[in-house]
Amino acid sequence: MNRLLTIVLIGSLLYGCATVPITGRRQLSLVSNEEIIPMSFAQYEKVLKESKLSQDKEQVAKVKRVGVRIQKAVEQYMQDNNYNDYLDGFAWDFNLIEEDVVNAWAMPGGKVAFYTGILPICQDEKGIAVVMGHEVAHAIANHGRERMSSGLVTNGLLGGVSVALGQNPSMTNEILMQSIGAGTKLGMLSFSRKHESEADKMGLIFMAMAGYDPGEAPKFWERMSAKSSGSQQPEFMSTHPSNDTRISDLKAQIPEAMKYFKKQ
Repeated sequence: MNRLLTIVLIGSLLYGCATVPITGRRQLSLVSNEEIIPMSFAQYEKVLKESKLSQDKEQVAKVKRVGVRIQKAVEQYMQDNNYNDYLDGFAWDFNLIEEDVVNAWAMPGGKVAFYTGILPICQDEKGIAVVMGHEVAHAIANHGRERMSSGLVTNGLLGGVSVALGQNPSMTNEILMQSIGAGTKLGMLSFSRKHESEADKMGLIFMAMAGYDPGEAPKFWERMSAKSSGSQQPEFMSTHPSNDTRISDLKAQIPEAMKYFKKQ
């Protein structure tokens, strides 16, 4: 029985794989965007209804402006690299929530939220671009979908969401909701260090393509690191502290990102 299960697991892993744009990393993909994106959109709307949106027109316009520039850069990258259908189902949206929380996140499908508490650390539009590129990268790399796929395999639920629902509906729904951030604070996804590092690298390229100097990224994380020296760690750093290693990695990746830099 164990041998049969092992064979099935290996088959599922080989069959259900996808490639992350830019990094080329192979990832587990037993779940389709058609399954995860509608759930993420519903969760996003729920968060917006339960939150107070910022009325600061200047700050809201700045977040949306950066978001749209990053969005266009992503769309251009996908078109240039034959990922034309990769963004099917995406419906971009960028909102600023009025709350003193150092956080930002993106749902599968391109829904992004910033909190006013992170803006002082961003300082300006360039700092916002660092965070925006990083969060959009999570969505483009399908990290939420990968988390969901891993959760299904870990719990022995194979064959995708529809099959898993038939096997164990309550557990499957729990995995799905956790994977898009539902049930965690304000919809934030707790990504692994692997995912955070990948989002750092991809985010640098996206912000560079959007016309923002990727050299601003280490500066942002230095400010974030200073912020974390207090008694309470910011939510934005909960799974990947902004330590010297992260800043060093970003600095090492800047020359590659500069190849995509398009000053506007």
